[in-house]
Amino acid sequence: MNVFKTDIDRLADVMKCTPSDLNLDVVVGCPSCYLDYARQQLPSIIGVAAQNCYKVAKGNFSGEISAAMIEDCGCEWVILGHPERRTIFHEPDDLIREKVAHALKSGLKVVACVCETKEDRDEGRTWQVLEAQMASLAASVSDWSRVVIAFEALWASNTGVLATPNQVQEVLSQLRQWLRHNVSHSVADTTRIIYAGSVSSDNCQEMARLADLDGFLVGSAALTTDIVDIIRASRMSSSQLWGEQQRLVATSHLITNIKQLCFTNLSLRPNSCRPIRNI
Repeated sequence: MNVFKTDIDRLADVMKCTPSDLNLDVVVGCPSCYLDYARQQLPSIIGVAAQNCYKVAKGNFSGEISAAMIEDCGCEWVILGHPERRTIFHEPDDLIREKVAHALKSGLKVVACVCETKEDRDEGRTWQVLEAQMASLAASVSDWSRVVIAFEALWASNTGVLATPNQVQEVLSQLRQWLRHNVSHSVADTTRIIYAGSVSSDNCQEMARLADLDGFLVGSAALTTDIVDIIRASRMSSSQLWGEQQRLVATSHLITNIKQLCFTNLSLRPNSCRPIRNI
């Protein structure tokens, strides 16, 4: 609850200065009452996300917003399971799972958040907490291509304490490996994982070089010109690069196997190897 229309106007002006040829998605999350206004003011290449939605299409749920309402405002993204929803409004994993499932079924793209608190880190149960959140989340996902995972270290958000790049990379790597072992290699290679936790123009360049980082979920810095530096710091996501590398490796292995089949098998003559198309 930090913006009004005048803030959206200023943000729209700043966004016009961002490069339009980057291979990335830029999405602005805003309060539900301003979704339509933000969609009208922001450049069409910038996505707009609601910051929450309920788990069903309609009904007597005063104060809530549905996925259909978000789409009716011309928006295609929603942020679910945000740490503030989890910690202040005490939304449990089960409710967030139901929200994600309904949002995806309705056609929205989802930024699904997982987080650790200071207590989690101090007591050494960060991964135990995140693993439970991931397991609940995965049970709701019908299409991973429309899901971005956002990890937030709550103890490093507006506290004056910053997570080190090594601390962030350790968690991002664990999240990607969890996807690899519990969902699939393909999902692990292509799902974008982003970080939130006092990201600014001062630390975005160093963070952007992390092996498993695909972008940022930006808080207060999004309301300043820092956002331009943060966007510029982004690059092709590591998941895309990893996926492309794996496809190239697989293709190389396939070609090697074909050559061995054609030229080392004594039952085949060298000229029996014919061109293969559409591999």
